[in-house]
Amino acid sequence: MALRKAGAGGSLPLLMAAVAALLVAGVAVAAKFDDVVQPSWANDHMVYDGDLLKLRLDSNSGGGFVSKNKFLYGRASADLKLVPGDSAGVVTAFYLSSAGDTHNEFDFEFLGNVTGEPYLVQTNLYIEGVGNREQRIDLWFDPTADFHTYAVLWNPSQVVFMVDDTPIRVYENKNATTTTGGKGHHHRNATYDSAVPPMAVYSSIWNADDWATQGGRVKTDWSHAPFEVTFREVRVDGCAWAPNATDSDAGEVRRCTESSYGKEGRYWWKEKEMEELTVHQSHQLVWARAHHLVYDYCVDTDRFPVQPPECAGR
Repeated sequence: MALRKAGAGGSLPLLMAAVAALLVAGVAVAAKFDDVVQPSWANDHMVYDGDLLKLRLDSNSGGGFVSKNKFLYGRASADLKLVPGDSAGVVTAFYLSSAGDTHNEFDFEFLGNVTGEPYLVQTNLYIEGVGNREQRIDLWFDPTADFHTYAVLWNPSQVVFMVDDTPIRVYENKNATTTTGGKGHHHRNATYDSAVPPMAVYSSIWNADDWATQGGRVKTDWSHAPFEVTFREVRVDGCAWAPNATDSDAGEVRRCTESSYGKEGRYWWKEKEMEELTVHQSHQLVWARAHHLVYDYCVDTDRFPVQPPECAGR
């Protein structure tokens, strides 16, 4: 009997230690995301699940998060797994945006679909408040079965959308100095101005059944709710803007554009080799567009009887 009591008494510290370890692990997991992002709306629809973060959509609300810092140039990426099953009408977005009516914005939008139909990934860019630059691809894998990395690289020369490091779209800076006929230059398909303001990183999930699936013909089936998109990691490697600086702060502009170094370390995204795609990346881009591009605003003559100027020559 004494031995059993000793055993029971000895297990209590072990149990407490195990509980403490779980709590510490939970804090560490939360910190992995909390160091980078915070809820932007519907806080209760941003949910921690083990070492994962989920955004949830139900009939009451969607949810979203925003980065704690703004950045001028760099790379923003998310390892995420999309809503499985019947996700018609549901849109998940991962994007960068500056503030104001004349904002710049670089978007990934994942358009849900009925069970068995492929997800479509829409990319779009707003330049000085003007969008309508949509392109759509289907994916070469099931984005609901496992995590994949979706990233936006933006620097003074170009914006590159990537899926698992494969470029799917390149958007060039019309004011950047480039070499005609360079390694990736001929694949670029539109331009943005060099005066890019600092941008925050966002993600959200919401109901868009008025347009998202088959042009709005298929509506959200709320019997499948809640719909959840799952994040394994969110990363931003860029020039972090000073928290109290205005978006046009001259000192911050100089720090992030005129120098290759800063308090964050070397600004690798400004290196010469980042001004355009490598030969391998150019081949990847050609492959992705040849086999998976399903819509390009540049060739939509119904919407644009006069081709947008950035599409000239395509």
